Amino acid sequence: QVKLVESGGGLVQAGGSLRLSCAASGRAFDNYGAGWFRQAPGKEREFVAATDWSGHTTYYADSVKGRFTISRDNANNRVYLLMNSLKPEDTAVYYCAADQGVPLTTATIPLISHWGQGTQVTVSS
Repeated sequence: QVKLVESGGGLVQAGGSLRLSCAASGRAFDNYGAGWFRQAPGKEREFVAATDWSGHTTYYADSVKGRFTISRDNANNRVYLLMNSLKPEDTAVYYCAADQGVPLTTATIPLISHWGQGTQVTVSS
């Protein structure tokens, strides 16, 4: 089992930046793909960004491409999401996720094995 704990959320003005961190514990985290999802009030959870086990291959939702950067530090079992040029529509609870065999996408949300508890990001206009 892998336990995921997010941190780094908060309140920021539009145009600002935040860096989310996901700490993983348990089984060898470098065997897992990892990523970030978000869920805004009244909306479904959606994919934001993901990386393969090495961190060399990354994927982004179109809505965050060019503004968000995902990275990972396998030596310290961490995954990060750097969010720049934040917009009010980025307001949501952000969740860290990990899985060994399931691709991390919006469509595969029901199949993903490991989730964190979420961290709130609020962007004011």
